[in-house]
Amino acid sequence: MTLRTMQRLYYDDSFAREFDADVLRCEPLERDRESTSTAQAWSLILDRTLFYPTSGGQPNDTGRIGNATVLDVRDEEGRILHIVDRPLQPGPVKGSIDWDRRFDHMQQHTGQHLLSAIFLERYALPTVSFHLGAELSTIDLRGSEPSLGVLEEAEHAANQIVFEDRSITVRYGTAQELAQMGVRKQVDRTGILRAIEIQGVDLQPCGGTHLKSTGQIGMLLVRRCTKIRQDWRVEFVCGQRAEQAARANFQLLRRVAERLNSAPADVVSMADRVLTERDTQHKSVQHLTQRLAEAEASVALQTTPNGPNGIRLISRVIYGVEPEYLASFATQLARAENSMALLAHRDSGHLVFAQHPTAGKDMNALLRQVLERLGGKGGGTRDFARGRLSDTAQSADALGVARTICNLTP
Repeated sequence: MTLRTMQRLYYDDSFAREFDADVLRCEPLERDRESTSTAQAWSLILDRTLFYPTSGGQPNDTGRIGNATVLDVRDEEGRILHIVDRPLQPGPVKGSIDWDRRFDHMQQHTGQHLLSAIFLERYALPTVSFHLGAELSTIDLRGSEPSLGVLEEAEHAANQIVFEDRSITVRYGTAQELAQMGVRKQVDRTGILRAIEIQGVDLQPCGGTHLKSTGQIGMLLVRRCTKIRQDWRVEFVCGQRAEQAARANFQLLRRVAERLNSAPADVVSMADRVLTERDTQHKSVQHLTQRLAEAEASVALQTTPNGPNGIRLISRVIYGVEPEYLASFATQLARAENSMALLAHRDSGHLVFAQHPTAGKDMNALLRQVLERLGGKGGGTRDFARGRLSDTAQSADALGVARTICNLTP
């Protein structure tokens, strides 16, 4: 038997969990230069296998071969390479797949065939790609945007077929023979091809693992649809993932309802009410903050004389307010001629430097010099600059450095 004629046992029986095989070759795997892993692995070739390699949007199986753990399975030029964590000697060996992972993948992949067939038949939206992720699966549809109604109708139609428990059959034939049977996607390949048929719904060329009937999908839930370049990406979950998603959604809804002190059915209206109240309060706080900044700036300007160089300097470390207050306060201070504000927020390390143009300094250059010495990021214009220190404990030091650079005293 050549390496290219390896028998793929999962083609005819996706439900087998264990198998016997012969090890034909086992070699150390060359380490990927981009990988951070230092663990050695081996590339193993068998004469027959149940392990599905990553292909067509479906991830590989995992499991064990002899006493080795299967880390990855790859299809390279018709050969299936089993990447394992230890070497195995040539000869007979037993293998077993991770059944929970295999069944989950079959639920998602068969569900994808069903959902794609419905989108194509009913809405003329062909699937151009499929990805089976660790938590969600996606299909990319080409055509007009599927509305919320279309998504709900497609989900309902798919679940109707799930509940009817229609049979799923593996078919073999040439491309011409499959075309005569009504295959959904034409293929340009020679030889005998494999296709998956969902009774009365779909016939699709596929080398993946699939269920025996639609009832085993359990349930299909469409999650959302987003724009991806020229296509529409539809997220969905099937089977046990759908059960877990539904349970998580309910628990989340219940927690939100409890926090809002409302019934689950009233969450949306209550959330709208809370958001409206929040926006009203935010506007009120902004108004009061502005009034406070104006009042404090007036007092500060009246009680702070000009220095020997003619500049009226207000240098303060502020606390007990939100960092955004510094900008409002500094803006009010800088409205007075020859005034300069050097402000720091004690708890967050935010800095705001501002001046009236008549003060004649460069606030952006000043801030950058302070941050170069103490660490942090920021910038601005000649008259107004803001930034943030890397170490919040240095707020007072930052103002001292700024005053020294400008040769100013508070």
